[in-house]
Amino acid sequence: MKMNRLIGILTLLLQKEKVTATQLAERFEVSKRTILRDIDDLSIAGIPIITLPGYHGGIQIADGFKIDKTYFNTTDLQAIFTGLQSLNSISSHNQYDQIIDKFLPDKNRLVESNHLLIDLASHYKDSLSSKIKLLEEAIESTLSITFTYYSRQGEATITCAPYLIIYQWSNWYVLCYNHPSQQFELLKLNRIWNLSLLDDVFTLQDIPHELLETSSYFPSNYEVTILFDPSVKWRIVEEYGLDYFTTQPNGKLLFKFPFTNKDYLFSWILGFGNLAELLEPQELRNELKDILLKTLPLYNEGDK
Repeated sequence: MKMNRLIGILTLLLQKEKVTATQLAERFEVSKRTILRDIDDLSIAGIPIITLPGYHGGIQIADGFKIDKTYFNTTDLQAIFTGLQSLNSISSHNQYDQIIDKFLPDKNRLVESNHLLIDLASHYKDSLSSKIKLLEEAIESTLSITFTYYSRQGEATITCAPYLIIYQWSNWYVLCYNHPSQQFELLKLNRIWNLSLLDDVFTLQDIPHELLETSSYFPSNYEVTILFDPSVKWRIVEEYGLDYFTTQPNGKLLFKFPFTNKDYLFSWILGFGNLAELLEPQELRNELKDILLKTLPLYNEGDK
């Protein structure tokens, strides 16, 4: 939302000789204070913006500045177009189409020549789009949020301060600062429901540098070895490529990989039925065996 507005402001300044902060605020339906912060951000980004005081004052871009369209070649424009289109897949109002129309006048040509389609949404796109929109508003306005969160520990009502929206490994997350625990938490968006904004304006905390590395949220805690039947080789290749298994003399596939989540690991293995055997580590093998033994009576009872 903010990026869309920044690009819109820049476009207007390039088209007009001068405009006031009040006019921009009315045009983008935000406060004058927000517009002034946006102008500061554009200046920091290297745009030579001049603010003139007085009755005939206003905001304008320094004479001689322009965006040279020849700076972008066809490949550059195609990459920009593809990126904006991917963001449209999780937008409920196709807001990124507005940016495409402003900066890529040859959109139809780009559509025809586009060979890459990225869809960041899923079967729950409608709820995902509304959550992302609300989170963007909360982050931009530094407003706390509250929601119901579903996890292995059960349901909980959480109130926190949102900082970042993260897309990682086909899932969307929000990085929040939980005031009661005084620590940052990474929460999965599809476990968040009944999301709403609060009137509570929070004070920004510095995000620890290590938390800006997404790999820190997904540590490789479980180095496993699994023996697969060769009939599921296609699935191993599809999900993990060719580098993590070796073909044994008997044709079976010896697979080794570091997993971050034990629950996912177990559900993934169980999805192969009797075509996969967890060999190591032994403690996880025992735990998976225990799950199978506890599950078996459910099916025995159903046969009576």
